[in-house]
Amino acid sequence: MVRVYKLAPLSVCDTNSYLVASSENNCALIDAPDDAEYILDQIGLYGLTLKKIFLTHGHFDHVGAVADLYDETGCEVYIHEKDLSKLAKDDAVARLFGVGKIRRFSYAKPFGDNDILTLDELEFDVLHTPGHTSGSVCFLIEDCMFSGDTLFYRSIGRTDMPDGDPVIMKQSLKKIYDLGGDLKVYPGHLSTTTLDAERHYNPYLSYFGDF
Repeated sequence: MVRVYKLAPLSVCDTNSYLVASSENNCALIDAPDDAEYILDQIGLYGLTLKKIFLTHGHFDHVGAVADLYDETGCEVYIHEKDLSKLAKDDAVARLFGVGKIRRFSYAKPFGDNDILTLDELEFDVLHTPGHTSGSVCFLIEDCMFSGDTLFYRSIGRTDMPDGDPVIMKQSLKKIYDLGGDLKVYPGHLSTTTLDAERHYNPYLSYFGDF
């Protein structure tokens, strides 16, 4: 069973982030919204060592602590190739939320659809789910899905901001709907849920049940 630790919501957007621990007590951080000091304190509290950061996409409220965490730990940082540029330049979305400049980061490693990211014995399958941004992804490991801002509890991520696309989002949601079995869903905002529950109760997914 995968060990997942949900951190307190961070940033002005109450963004979720998660620690996924290996048997060696190393961990991958899923998204790094803000407050590197708090994140490092939590990592220490659980007796873990930060080795890698896996980013679901490049919006400011998911990457705000990346540079500080890299400085403190030397961890590797990964993001989909289509969102790579968002880390290295000012984020127009941040300005929409009245957020000033955040530290930019130029050392991330790009990945693509269907790639597998590893940490010790852990394997994270990359599912490319554009729509919120062109490089949005979900990470799948065993019975868990980290859905970023693609799928939320009874809702989905916005598609009306720069680099969003509602038509492509619908295609991504169909891809998620068609995944086999039930999964625990750890979203970028709001509470955790399950894929079966979202298939049934989320209006953006239950739509596909008509086909």
